[in-house]
Amino acid sequence: MAIALLHPDCPDQPVCPPISRATESRCGCSNRRVGSARGNRGDRQVDLAQPFEQLGIEGAILIYDQNADQFYEHNPSRNATAFFPLSTFKIFNALVSLETGVMRDDVTVLTWDGVEREFPTWNRDTNLRQGFKDSVVWFYQVLARKVGYERMQDFINQVSYGNRNIGPAEAIDRFWLEGPLQITPRQQIEFLQKLYQNELPFSQRTIDLVKDIMVFERTPTYVLRGKTGWSDIVEPDLGWFVGYLEQNDNVYFFATNIDIQDDDDPSVRIEVTRRSLRALGLF
Repeated sequence: MAIALLHPDCPDQPVCPPISRATESRCGCSNRRVGSARGNRGDRQVDLAQPFEQLGIEGAILIYDQNADQFYEHNPSRNATAFFPLSTFKIFNALVSLETGVMRDDVTVLTWDGVEREFPTWNRDTNLRQGFKDSVVWFYQVLARKVGYERMQDFINQVSYGNRNIGPAEAIDRFWLEGPLQITPRQQIEFLQKLYQNELPFSQRTIDLVKDIMVFERTPTYVLRGKTGWSDIVEPDLGWFVGYLEQNDNVYFFATNIDIQDDDDPSVRIEVTRRSLRALGLF
């Protein structure tokens, strides 16, 4: 897989050097504090390397604590590396499809084309909400084709999503799966912050619908929103879990990115994220 090192805030600048575990630093063009994989959160010891070690996986996580204006991370160099967004792009695709009227709402059904695919949940009629939950690739490919190249590129540019490169018009239903679109974990969080703060170029109705579709888990004490992604066309397989947790009158944005080595690893994307958030005293 072709990857590029990008500075998350200034694409024309080189990536900031990795942050040492025992320090906090400030990036040259960002005034947000960045905490190391091992550091203090109040009187708690935070070790975001430990969940990865416990689960025996290679990867990275970046968490942003909004109230504290503080980043916590494991594997800084990977958090500054751009990857294909894969199915995490369904968040953006859903926003554009609703805003342009390609989908009137989250329950309008598209008819399955009859082509048997890998997962049974993909082999049936579905809608925006269920297709998001089941991560139905063909459904969101249809939406991208209906949105069209020019409108998609225009919204990509307005949002400044990732490297803003969706390739030629004939790649309209593949650019997030196999490139050339790429995004870093830090850019994922910046996009999610804009979504949470209603700062994207979409109507409030569109934003509210997508936020509701993104609900992964809701309890009386917290709401977890997110989207997974997985690709087996790269070596090793690549997995994402991105989103945000609302708890204790605060918001914690996260981007998890791992190597998937076997069939059990897809669920580990979520488990390593949970363990990392628990290391911050959450849930």
